[in-house]
Amino acid sequence: MKRIVKMLQQIPLELTFWLVAMILLATAQPHSHLSGDHFTFCPLANMGIKWCPGCGLGRSITQLFHGHLKESIEMHWLGIPATLLIFYRIGVLIKLSWNDKKRINLKNKEKDYV
Repeated sequence: MKRIVKMLQQIPLELTFWLVAMILLATAQPHSHLSGDHFTFCPLANMGIKWCPGCGLGRSITQLFHGHLKESIEMHWLGIPATLLIFYRIGVLIKLSWNDKKRINLKNKEKDYV
């Protein structure tokens, strides 16, 4: 049991979250905002409020992944900057994870020589 807990602690949770989110957005079927009812987590949209500053961001990123630049901008103008920012964050997290693994391996090698 301790071994399983230790393995789970080594999984970079934020990196996993962002990678899964981007993969899901990239593989989603792009839809327009007016294409009918769609599921949303947005509390404002669920209360019937028509305008929300975040609504359309995920659809914008999906449109961008499918190469629909004009539709992406129409969905939400922050879709492109958000995508770039998320990919930058993924890169930073990969670099941190890689450096941590190198540090741990170096520490283990030092123990072998002592």
